[in-house]
Amino acid sequence: MGHGAAQLFAQAGKNVRIRARRETSLEKARELITNSLKIMVEKEMLTQNEMEKTLARITYTTDLLEAIQGADFILESIPEVLEQKLETYEIIESVVSEKTIISSNTSTFPLEELTQEAKHPERFIITHFFNPPQLVPIVEIVQFEKTDEKIVNTTYDLMKEIGKSPVVLKKEITGFIVNRVQVAMLREAFHLMEMGVATAEDIDIAMKGSMGFKWAFCGPMESQDLAGLQTTEAMVGNIMKDLSNTRDVPSFLKEMVENDQHGIRTNQGFYNYDDNGEKAINTRDDHFLDLLKLQINKEKKNKTISSSK
Repeated sequence: MGHGAAQLFAQAGKNVRIRARRETSLEKARELITNSLKIMVEKEMLTQNEMEKTLARITYTTDLLEAIQGADFILESIPEVLEQKLETYEIIESVVSEKTIISSNTSTFPLEELTQEAKHPERFIITHFFNPPQLVPIVEIVQFEKTDEKIVNTTYDLMKEIGKSPVVLKKEITGFIVNRVQVAMLREAFHLMEMGVATAEDIDIAMKGSMGFKWAFCGPMESQDLAGLQTTEAMVGNIMKDLSNTRDVPSFLKEMVENDQHGIRTNQGFYNYDDNGEKAINTRDDHFLDLLKLQINKEKKNKTISSSK
């Protein structure tokens, strides 16, 4: 997540420092960023010159103090261990200016917990990117009652500047927007599997050919407007009462995890892999890039039409 976000900022003309504890992690980050940019050049989304300028804007270090010195915006993307995050924030706040924005990519901890030892909790915010962050447009911006409104506005503008589609949550809630909707859909998908209605593969095919196709440019709310809300009312009334309302993780999912069926990390999950998912990841990213390119071209076309009116 960290290297993908760093790539975004560098592509937008920002000087970026990536900090990791180990040199091997930094080398991996450099390799991943370079490969990602090369693919964008191949797809004519960047020029070779733009790629070289992007790479030149990124420096790598294992020294946290060196990484944060003079920074205006810090994005923390370390493991989801609260103690580690609090220790890191303590070091950051002892060095940076009071005006420096400290952001976390977490989707686990609320800001109340993240700022429990902070000197200036008002400058903390959550910017939740989605994997891979250099390709998926959305960023969820999360605030809490102590967050300075100027910090929210500045962060929003910065996310727009680096090419993201930011959404600001009016209040903090577990899972934010996307993961709450995703988990609700997963609950029903798991329920369909448990009842023997469909296989994992058929559920994927069904969703990719329906919601996945439509929601790329037309979200769930707009889709219902276009379908007609009287139709939505009838559909929801007929189906909602039969949907799963369980609050428990499915037993088959627990068993899969217990049996080391973790997905690409162990080469087995809902599907089987023989390369740690490398082919699946490359195929996914290739499709994401094609879709991103299409969306970018669509936005440029809309701006041209708007400016000509």
